[in-house]
Amino acid sequence: MQKNLVIVESPAKAKTIRKFLGKNYKVEASVGHVRDLPKSKLGIDIENNFEPRYITIRGKGPVVQELKRAAKKSEKIFLATDPDREGEAISWHLAHILDIEKDELVRVEFNEITKKAVLNAIKNPRTIDKNLVDSQQARRILDRLVGYKISPLLWRKIRKGLSAGRVQSVTVKLICDREKEIEAFVPEEYWSIKAMLEKNKTSFEAQFYGIRENGKNNKLEIKNKKEVDNILSTLDKENFIVDEVKKGTRRRNPYAPYTTSTLQQDASKRLGFSTRKSMMVAQQLYEGIDIKGEGTVGLITYIRTDSTRVSEEAVGITKSYIVDNYGKAYSNGGKFYNNKSKKEAQDAHEAIRPTSVLRKPDDIKSSLTSDQFKLYNLIWNRFVGSQMSPAQYDTISVTILSNNNIFRASGSKLKFDGFLKVYDSTDKKDKDIEMPMLTKGEKVKVNEIQPNQHFTQPPSRYTEASLIKTLEELGIGRPSTYSPTISTILNREYVNLDNKSFVPTELGILVDDLLGEYFKDIINEEFTAELEENLDKIAEGEYPWQLIVGNFYKEFEVILKKAEEEIEKIVIEDEVSDVICEKCGKNMVVKHGRFGKFLACPGYPECKNTKPIVHKLDIPCPLCGGDIVRRRTKKRRIFYGCNNFPDCNFVSWNEPIKEKCPNCNGLMVKKQTKKKITKQCMDKECGYSKVEEL
Repeated sequence: MQKNLVIVESPAKAKTIRKFLGKNYKVEASVGHVRDLPKSKLGIDIENNFEPRYITIRGKGPVVQELKRAAKKSEKIFLATDPDREGEAISWHLAHILDIEKDELVRVEFNEITKKAVLNAIKNPRTIDKNLVDSQQARRILDRLVGYKISPLLWRKIRKGLSAGRVQSVTVKLICDREKEIEAFVPEEYWSIKAMLEKNKTSFEAQFYGIRENGKNNKLEIKNKKEVDNILSTLDKENFIVDEVKKGTRRRNPYAPYTTSTLQQDASKRLGFSTRKSMMVAQQLYEGIDIKGEGTVGLITYIRTDSTRVSEEAVGITKSYIVDNYGKAYSNGGKFYNNKSKKEAQDAHEAIRPTSVLRKPDDIKSSLTSDQFKLYNLIWNRFVGSQMSPAQYDTISVTILSNNNIFRASGSKLKFDGFLKVYDSTDKKDKDIEMPMLTKGEKVKVNEIQPNQHFTQPPSRYTEASLIKTLEELGIGRPSTYSPTISTILNREYVNLDNKSFVPTELGILVDDLLGEYFKDIINEEFTAELEENLDKIAEGEYPWQLIVGNFYKEFEVILKKAEEEIEKIVIEDEVSDVICEKCGKNMVVKHGRFGKFLACPGYPECKNTKPIVHKLDIPCPLCGGDIVRRRTKKRRIFYGCNNFPDCNFVSWNEPIKEKCPNCNGLMVKKQTKKKITKQCMDKECGYSKVEEL
């Protein structure tokens, strides 16, 4: 009985905490959940008030036995799982398997994995919060009821391997609804007129605004070329006269520090990270990195949060850092960003921020991987920027008349950079627009009048960033659900990513239409958001979880029975390929398996020939002259290899291109982001590379 036992979820977290606590503490990892509902059956006793039937997760037996042995040797047990509902539930399950009484003070939580935070938490244990556990249980049971009741229906009516989910299906619905909007969109014509003007060799642009009538400025929308020609015929190029000049200032306030969703959105837009990659790298930064000269330490606070709250201590340290490094003018005095509109249960921990603002990204760059540095740099800059003064701009707005035709021009110039010193803005309106000094009554030179035809554009398809933003705004899901939801709908092939935008597949539209017809009262944005609010109320102790689940199931059961009776079997014809089966001569068809699509002979079971679907690039392999083909790993990551594998081992993560290297005539590959295409030679000794801006 010589040690205290601390149990966390991950081995990485255990490694970091072990160094803080010393020899009197043994730190073990549960490696996530140890108990869950069984995979092979529903696991919920519907007749017995929806009682869940938990089992030890397959493969977790040795982990459970090791934790039990460690617990018997320990004087005190601390359950230090993550500070959210999922973490509370893991602690509850651990307490069950270790026979810990419900009133024992065993639960410890910390928002950051630093020595001070961990030691303070160990000094202040509490009992397990059953309300938080019940909220997680309710979510798990609701998701199981929807998934295990609707999914088999889809298997019987459409095909095996499909799935439905409370949040997943609503997400697919949003993407399908957006595609229907795009298809139904009818573009409308409109025109603009731009005047290219000049004074003292300084050029600037002015846009047509409208007509001045009876001393009033009336905005005019130009709908066709005839209206454009009428306006152009009344312009006097020799008399473009400044009518009004307004000067002022504009403030650009800093952004609040990151929440889970805003981090995912910004990492997607600025770094090109998928949600899955963002959360994986953020988890590494949170659990601990071995920093040269310092040891292993968590670099950021807890990563699953919808709060922008910041601790008083962090605000104070950051204020001092800003004053010392940038000057007093750059400090906003210490802003807390308290979430006044958030429920207490949702505001359980802080925004995502560095555990120490003194740990500057460039100072620890050598201890981080490239992706870790990029994400940490983004988080550090955003947080420090949130504590800095607003940026200030000098602005000028000019009205110019030509025979009562109104043109307007505006300019701005950065006067004080404030938070932009560390957090660059991507907003075009924050860029300097140069304007000459103008005074009322003077003429300006007209270099050119440009009429331009435009057409209204359909709404954009969702990107990962815009989809997460929409889910958050609608109250669908929670920070921890966005990444797995997106992964699921991609893996199920309900949607594809086309140029980083979500496009529903034929299968996705078919499933969405079927669910929309029969489950429209459950698979919709409003119902899902309302259910999330009820889960919050369970966490706050306002409702028993059985009441929420029972009310849901009462309605769900009726709809499910009707769907079972009315939906007829939908036959999806196999897509016929132009590949001929070498065994029987028939055209092979596209089938769907565990790891995606493959080709199979339609003569099954007489002919059982199958082969992978090969996408040729029409580029010869530089090693053997074979065909370079596009392939996918089991995790669906695309790579490029030779079709003569395993005899030829050519492989590339980047897409090969036909353009030859101008230096060595070798094979070139390309990497593309939103802003640029980088083409480079595969021969590292050659090292040729060029960048094309988009």
